[in-house]
Amino acid sequence: QLIDRATSPRDEGDPKAEQKTLEESWQDLALIKATPKPPKKQRREDLSEPLLSPARPPAPGEARDHSVCSAPPEPPRVEPSPPRCLTLQEKLLSHYSSRLVVPEAQVSLASQLARSICSQLQSFLRSKCPELPFGSLFLSGPLLDGLGSLRADHLHLMLPVVLDTALWSLIPGEDTVVRNPQYWMIKRTDLEYFPRGCSPWDRFIVSWYLSSNALNETLHKMLVASINWPAIGSLLGIVIHPVVASPELKLEVKHDQLELSITLFPVVEMEDKVLLAAPPEGLVENLWLESFYQAEVSKVKELDAGDSGARQHCLRILNGICKSHPTLHKLSGSSLTHVVLHLSATSLDWAEESLADRFLQVLEELVGYLEKGVLPSYFNHKINLFCELLEEEIDEMGFMLYRAVSEPELLLKEE
Repeated sequence: QLIDRATSPRDEGDPKAEQKTLEESWQDLALIKATPKPPKKQRREDLSEPLLSPARPPAPGEARDHSVCSAPPEPPRVEPSPPRCLTLQEKLLSHYSSRLVVPEAQVSLASQLARSICSQLQSFLRSKCPELPFGSLFLSGPLLDGLGSLRADHLHLMLPVVLDTALWSLIPGEDTVVRNPQYWMIKRTDLEYFPRGCSPWDRFIVSWYLSSNALNETLHKMLVASINWPAIGSLLGIVIHPVVASPELKLEVKHDQLELSITLFPVVEMEDKVLLAAPPEGLVENLWLESFYQAEVSKVKELDAGDSGARQHCLRILNGICKSHPTLHKLSGSSLTHVVLHLSATSLDWAEESLADRFLQVLEELVGYLEKGVLPSYFNHKINLFCELLEEEIDEMGFMLYRAVSEPELLLKEE
C-alpha cells in the first residue's frame, strides 16, 4: 500500500490530497512501529556466547537441562508502600536527637575539668589576694542548666565580689550617661565618714564608682602572667592557655577528648540584682551589666514543674537551631527564653504533645518582636533585648523566620 501510494501521482484536483497523504503516512508509521518485529535469525557467533544470551528453543527429542538453561522463577514484585509523611513534631524530635543532643559523657567530662580548674583558681586567689573578699567560684551556662548547647565546649566561671552594702549603693542605668536600663553603676557612699581605704574594693574606684574595667584588668594580668598554668595543666592532664588578646577573661582548655573554653565573670549580687563585670565597648568603664540568666533558668523550670510542660525541651530545640543557622545565630539563648516566658503568660498548654504548636507560636512571636525591633525583658520591660542588634540583622532574621512560620522545615535543613 505504501509503495503504491508513493509511486502513484498525486491528485492535483484534490486540495486536501497533500494533507491526507501526510496524515495517512503518520498513521501507517504508527502501525509499522506497533507491529512486532520478527525474531532475528540466530548467528553462528551467538552460539558461543555465555548463558546470559537468550537460549535457543530445544530441538524435538532433546532433553532439557533445567540446571543450566532454565532461569529460576522471579519472585512476585511487591510494590513498596509509600513513605509516611512525618509530622512537624516528629521532625523536630528527630532533628533534636540526631543533631542537637550533647553526649552525657562529654558534658560530664567538661564539668569535671572546669571544676578542677575552678578549685585551682580559687586557691590562687585566696593566697595571692587574701585582702579581697571573693566568694566561692561556681560554674554556670546552658551546658549545665540544660537549656541548649550544641557542643560541650563552653562554660562560665562566676567569681562573686562581696561588697559591704553600708559602703556601696546601686545607680540605675537610665540615670547614667548611657541611659540604658540594662546597665548599673556601683557607687562608693559615705566617704566623709568612711574614707577611701575602708573597703578592700576601694583600689578599683574610678570617679567614685567601682570600675568593672579596672577589676577585669587586674584579673586579666593575674590570669596571663601570675598563674602557672603549665603546672596546673600537667597536674590535671590537660593543656591550659589564657587568651591574651581577648577583652574577656578567658581560658582555652585542650583535652584528648574535647576542647573547652571557660570565661570568667566577676559578679556582684546586691539589692536583688545580679551584675556582671561586662561593660559595653567604649569609654564608659564603670558600668555593670544586669544578668537575668539565673532568674530565667529558675522561672522556666518552675513553670515546667507546675504543669509538666515542655518549655525546656522547646528551648533546647530553638537554641540548637538558631546557634547552627547562619542567619539566626545572633538570636541569643536569653532572648529565646524571654519569648517563651512571655508566651507562657497567654498560652497555657505546654504539654509534650503540643511541642510543635508551641514551637510555631514562638516563631510567630519572634517575627512580631523583630518587626517592632523591640523584645522587652520578661523581668524588666524597660530593657530591650534587641538593642545591640543591627537593623540589617533584624531584617534578615525577621524574613527568615517569616518564611519558617509557613515552612518550618527550612530551619531543619542540613547547613
